[in-house]
Amino acid sequence: MSEILQGLNQPQLDATTHSTSSVLVLAGAGSGKTRVLTTRIAWLIQTGQINPFELMAVTFTNKAAKEMLLRITSMLPINTRGMWIGTFHGLCNRLLRTHFREASLPQTFQILDSADQLSLVKRVMKSLSIDEVRYPFRQAQYFINSNKEEGLRPNKVEPIDEFSRTLTEVYREYDRACANEGVVDFSELLLRSYELLLKNERLLKHYQNRFKHILVDEFQDTNKLQYAWLKLLADQGACVMAVGDDDQSIYAFRGANSGNMLSFETDFSIEKVVKLEQNYRSLGNILDGANALIKNNDGRLGKNLWTDQGEGEPIRVFRAMTDGEEASFIIEEIQALRNSGIELKNMALLYRSNAQSRILEHGLFSSGIPYKVYGGLRFFERQEVKHALAYLRLIASPDDDGALLRIINFPTRGIGNRTIESIRDLAERSGTSLWQAACSAPLSGRATTAVTGFINLIEKLKNETAGFSLPELIEHSIEGSGLAEHYQKDRDGQDRLENLNELINAASAFIADRDNAPSLEPQIEDGTEEGFNLTEIDPLIDFLAHASLEAGDNQAHAGEDALQLMTVHSAKGLEFHSVFISGLEEGLFPHENSINEHGGLEEERRLMYVAMTRAMRRLYLSHSQMRMLHGQTRYNIESRFIDEIPDNLLKKINDAKSSTTTAGPSVQKSTIISQKTQRGFRIGQQVQHAKFGVGTVVQVEGQGADSRLQVNFSESGLKWLALEYARLTRV
Repeated sequence: MSEILQGLNQPQLDATTHSTSSVLVLAGAGSGKTRVLTTRIAWLIQTGQINPFELMAVTFTNKAAKEMLLRITSMLPINTRGMWIGTFHGLCNRLLRTHFREASLPQTFQILDSADQLSLVKRVMKSLSIDEVRYPFRQAQYFINSNKEEGLRPNKVEPIDEFSRTLTEVYREYDRACANEGVVDFSELLLRSYELLLKNERLLKHYQNRFKHILVDEFQDTNKLQYAWLKLLADQGACVMAVGDDDQSIYAFRGANSGNMLSFETDFSIEKVVKLEQNYRSLGNILDGANALIKNNDGRLGKNLWTDQGEGEPIRVFRAMTDGEEASFIIEEIQALRNSGIELKNMALLYRSNAQSRILEHGLFSSGIPYKVYGGLRFFERQEVKHALAYLRLIASPDDDGALLRIINFPTRGIGNRTIESIRDLAERSGTSLWQAACSAPLSGRATTAVTGFINLIEKLKNETAGFSLPELIEHSIEGSGLAEHYQKDRDGQDRLENLNELINAASAFIADRDNAPSLEPQIEDGTEEGFNLTEIDPLIDFLAHASLEAGDNQAHAGEDALQLMTVHSAKGLEFHSVFISGLEEGLFPHENSINEHGGLEEERRLMYVAMTRAMRRLYLSHSQMRMLHGQTRYNIESRFIDEIPDNLLKKINDAKSSTTTAGPSVQKSTIISQKTQRGFRIGQQVQHAKFGVGTVVQVEGQGADSRLQVNFSESGLKWLALEYARLTRV
């Protein structure tokens, strides 16, 4: 046996040394698929079946491509420079650079990233005088990319209504603009490459004859056009090895089609599917739990992960009363693991939605635990949160130049760079703030109207929120500023809206902590003994300072040991000694949007499967019976995913003190505990609210700090209000 084949288990060996026919390798999490791919390449070259330039290997990330090349050079004394190993986009770019004339591209064509593409879409739509409110820019960008990934040029798109007809026209003009400017976007790289081969028989034959072996990693994540491109190249009998795991297909929202694996079996006449089921990452109980979970999905190709490393510890499940209690438990466990010698960088805290990170980050900040948000930004650094905070900063202090510059034209209100420069020049000449300059700047008619509108908006928000509690002030500002409406119209704005909602929750939690904080005694220098109380500081000013401190403190420096925070999507391909999966509640994970979508629940289950199989030694699952939403308490029930794991694999660390639960995916009601709260409000009572006016109490729930009322306001209708923050008065 060749030395490079030493140490392979039998299925890995079968896949690596498979005959010259195409093969599908069903590779479970942690089963050594990268080793199989690289070893097969090395084996094919070493045995003289191909030379290095007769092979193409396709990965989904540049990191994976570099790792593959590094492993090959460690096995064989060859120069990998010039080998066709890379991502779909990278290989298509190489093909188009080589044959730019045949592809009708300039030799120096440039590639637009997502942000550059969006900017060009905006320019095209403005040139066509298309209403950006009715036709959001990002929606147009998505329309263009999704049609390209289906292999459709504008003349092949069949509009079904006025909306799609308008976006098709945008697509047509966008294509012309790209041609005029000599640029291509990421989707264009693949589509142009596919069209090049399809329309040029000489080139197609050349590459079909050249690539005798094609290997594809993460095959479950290929989209329709990528699969068509591979089929085209392999049409003359190339041996294709497709390696993937249908149970880890979690990118349907990007166009990934796990059904390509089933199509591959038919299209390439696959006689045998090689299953890599031995897992080298996780202990037995973790794998058994993941296997039990994923078996609830239909239409799987089917596999069962196992390990010879032993069962290990049971999966720990923690049921908290509140999201704050959940965060506290997680932090205590992290500290205990750290004290036992496990480095923070070997622990991961996963969540379904980015908005969940806020309360977790707050707990870590308070505990002094360094952390890093993998593949994203910390909560208070996120664009939409910084926009909302900028509005709040201007309400608190109009002379805040940084805040003004951030939002003077966001959402777009027709204030261009030239107008802003005029305001800057006036401020510098007169030695005033930008706000003061804006109030008196001699501008043109349209600019004057736009700037005056912005000034009036800030003053209106300030006046309307006088007397509001901090959570109410923030909620009103998010709505009144237009931020909520802007992100509601953005196709990708759901996560941003959730983060804005979480900012309201952050304010509610901040006020609760602030009210319970003891008086602080300053250093006594003049003989006085007077202290000061946090409640004497303006809550808005105090909250803004708190947000700045959390954004700037506890940053993990390069090379520093830090806890890894990330969404489950970001965790794919990674592994950790210990993994915490938080927020396992119906409506959150699985997400409520998925329950009503075709195939949505199965994709959520695959996402949970991916999350569980990141853990090597310890796995924690946690959920909360109560979670703050819009400053109000939302009552939840345990995720069905926990129920799908056999009890003998679980260790339930703690049962919450209360068993108050409800049914249904959105879980927005709770058991009525009493008809009268500790503060004396009762059903039928008339109350006054600073924002909503006069109303009648129709329902009372909870006790103490968790009390909330449902009030029927004469002008605003039914509203649920958290009594702790609503500042209601009896009429």
